[in-house]
Amino acid sequence: MPVFSLSTSEQEVLLGRFLRYVQVDTQSDDNAECFPTTEKQKNLARLLVEELKALGCDDAIMDQWGYVMATVPSNLPKEHPAVPTIGLIAHLDTYPGTSGFEVKPQVIKGFKGGDVPLPGSGDVIPVTQNPNLQRCVGHTIITSDGTTLLGADDKAGIAEILTVVGWLKDHPDYLHGKIRIGFTPDEEVGRGTEHFDVATFAADYAYTLDGSDLGEIEDETFCADSASITVTGHDVHPGYAKGKMINAVRVASHIVESLPKDRLPETTEGREPYLHPVGFNGDVGKAELKFLVRAFTEEELHEREDVLKGIVKEATDAFPGAKIELTIKESYRNMSYPISQDPNVLNYALEAVKKQGIEPSRRPIRGGTDGARLSFMGLLTPNVFAGSQTYHSTHEWVSLDWMSKAVEVTLQILNVWVEKSK
Repeated sequence: MPVFSLSTSEQEVLLGRFLRYVQVDTQSDDNAECFPTTEKQKNLARLLVEELKALGCDDAIMDQWGYVMATVPSNLPKEHPAVPTIGLIAHLDTYPGTSGFEVKPQVIKGFKGGDVPLPGSGDVIPVTQNPNLQRCVGHTIITSDGTTLLGADDKAGIAEILTVVGWLKDHPDYLHGKIRIGFTPDEEVGRGTEHFDVATFAADYAYTLDGSDLGEIEDETFCADSASITVTGHDVHPGYAKGKMINAVRVASHIVESLPKDRLPETTEGREPYLHPVGFNGDVGKAELKFLVRAFTEEELHEREDVLKGIVKEATDAFPGAKIELTIKESYRNMSYPISQDPNVLNYALEAVKKQGIEPSRRPIRGGTDGARLSFMGLLTPNVFAGSQTYHSTHEWVSLDWMSKAVEVTLQILNVWVEKSK
């Protein structure tokens, strides 16, 4: 039973890849209707195609939508039993709410613990809010300078997958089945699989490298919907507004203020559901609100939506004459439903973590990945840790040591699939 361990030079190659990728701005746009929502995501996609070709993936391409796909051919002898084709997936884009322009990464070798100063902003990453920093004493820590996010979500995953491909090229004696590589745009805005062709990708099972803590394997996501509320009021001159004006801003503010305080993202954890207001735009005559609705079961999801419907009804009664329209759109569902029907894809990943001497942690994601939709599209896709911490914020950081462990666990996952096919 092999145990994989990246050499110091291989870790430096991984770090170099990561630093190169985070400096390519790939911020997506949740208000855009085109796909991808920003053309700049294709800049990284083109770079990755060239790097994959240099690593021997001759079929590497970027399609019209910005998806990157490539193949690492099997090197198994002809007499070896068939091994399922395994996909490795990460996303190109970074969170639309925090700038990813001109990221200036800070590399701290031999991290000594405590708060992490951010030189560009004068801020710090507080250890009180980031207890995992104390688990990473002695590691190489990477942050931004505090003026942007870092982009480890999910450029850590991309760098790890490229390092897996490079490792396989440098170790031709290591036997593995066919591997498919996929990089997707617009995951952060919930559209990462909108044009993903599962048949063309042609994997039997897949893993996203888009998780957080060391040893995490995630097979469960929120059930997710989005909701939008449009308030149409009546605007007149404020000096003559008595009995006439219906202020859409006031109505929309009333709706937000009526949300249950114990069911917001900032007041929930674990398996607790929430309603999350994420957008507010408008004026006296018309205002628009956007919400995320999240819960681990469809029953709880619909309960949250019923709460929102009740708030809309109450606001309609409280502001006579206001027109309030609520629209709910399905985003994705908990991927544990399809994965539970064929659990080997999960169990083999957990086994791989153990074989690497790491305690596996199976936990639900308080969020979503491309794997959620892909699992319902017929490609079962659990999530493997990539190491990113405090993602979506200027406090984002990642441990190079944990990134290296993610590469090693991924190699072990490929090995387990070969072993199980004998």
